[in-house]
Amino acid sequence: MEIAGLVLAAGAGRRYGMPKALVAHRGSLLVERAAGILREAGVAEPVVVIGAQAAQVRTVAPALTYVENPDWASGMASSLRTGLAALAAGPAGAAVVLLVDMPGVTPAAVRAIAADATPASLVMGGYGERRSHPVLLGREHWDGVARSATGDRGARDYLRAHAGQVRVVPVGHLADDTDLDVPEVTRA
Repeated sequence: MEIAGLVLAAGAGRRYGMPKALVAHRGSLLVERAAGILREAGVAEPVVVIGAQAAQVRTVAPALTYVENPDWASGMASSLRTGLAALAAGPAGAAVVLLVDMPGVTPAAVRAIAADATPASLVMGGYGERRSHPVLLGREHWDGVARSATGDRGARDYLRAHAGQVRVVPVGHLADDTDLDVPEVTRA
C-alpha cells in the first residue's frame, strides 16, 4: 500500500515573525527538512501545503511538490483539508502528516508510525504521556477528518472522537516533538 506524505506549511508564523516554511534551521529550510524527513522515511513524494508567501516558498524551495491553500489564514484545518483533497486524487491508502515547524521528527519516527498502516489506520506518535506528530491517517478517515477540522485544530477533534481506534506508537526515543513557535527556540 502506498503511503503519502503531507507537510502543513501554509501559516504566516505570526508568533515566529515570518512563515515557518521560510525559516532556515540547521542548514536547511524547515519546509525542505520536513519533506526530506518524509522522503527518507520512504513515503510517496510529499505534498507541501503552502499559503502565506506561497510564491516566495516556491522560489526558495522549487524542488518540492506544492498545493496552495487560498484559505490559509483561517487556520491549519483548511490546510489539512486542502492537502487531503490533493492526495485523494492519487492512489495512497494512508497519509503521514507533519507540521513544518517540528524539525525534531525523524524518518525513524515516521517509519514507526507507518508500519502496518492500512486505509483504516489512525496512528499518532507517543512522547511519554503526550500524543503528537507524526500522525498517520488512513484513507477511510480522510473525509471525516476534513469535515471535523476547524480553525487551528486540524485532525485533533476527529482523533479524540475516534480515540478507541487510535494506535499510539512510542517514538520519544526516536524523535523530538518540539514545536518551533518563536525564534528563541531555534537558538537553543
